[in-house]
Amino acid sequence: MGLFITFEGIEGCGKTTQMKLLAKDLEEKGRTPVMTREPGGCPIADQIRNLLLDAANSRMVPLAELFLYSAARAQHVSEVITPALAAGKIVLCDRFTDATIAYQGHGRQLDLLLIEQLNLLATTLVRPQLTILLDCPVEVGLGRAMARISSTTGAKEERFEQESVLFHNRVRNGYLQLATAAPDRFIIINGDGNIKEVHAAIASAVLPRLAGGAGSCRSPIL
Repeated sequence: MGLFITFEGIEGCGKTTQMKLLAKDLEEKGRTPVMTREPGGCPIADQIRNLLLDAANSRMVPLAELFLYSAARAQHVSEVITPALAAGKIVLCDRFTDATIAYQGHGRQLDLLLIEQLNLLATTLVRPQLTILLDCPVEVGLGRAMARISSTTGAKEERFEQESVLFHNRVRNGYLQLATAAPDRFIIINGDGNIKEVHAAIASAVLPRLAGGAGSCRSPIL
């Protein structure tokens, strides 16, 4: 089996950029990771992503939102993640089940047991071995996210960015609760620094584990 690493955090925390930088580190060590994202990652899930992130769909009710995330995840896991792991690949994923717990559970305040059940169904028990949580103040993350959206020429994925600061604080706190409950899986990285600083912190925390160091990734893979 391969290795499944997820990147999590609030809007604008820098996880997408940092995932690409870690992928480059792995490539330099002779491994070619599979990079993917949620919602999305395959054609059907990408179509669901368009529905979920389009600000024009502001009337979408939280339960419909939750079911759409679960549907996208089921397709994504079946079509992309499970085959890659079965082939022995390292999979780097921008958001996964923790995001649903943080956003729809803590942010939307939907029932956490229901979310857990849907996550189990959608993932068929696929779980990340390592999760990198990029944590930063909500004001910092939203500022970065809105700057990115303003510079985007195509479709603007901004439905969540338009939520209240209170919502985003609930999401951040939800992530921190998840990390506290699973310290062997989570690595919390301060996402408040510049790109190089954050990348250096991730590399120093993650690469030794992948070479057989401490934590949940105990077998040498590089």
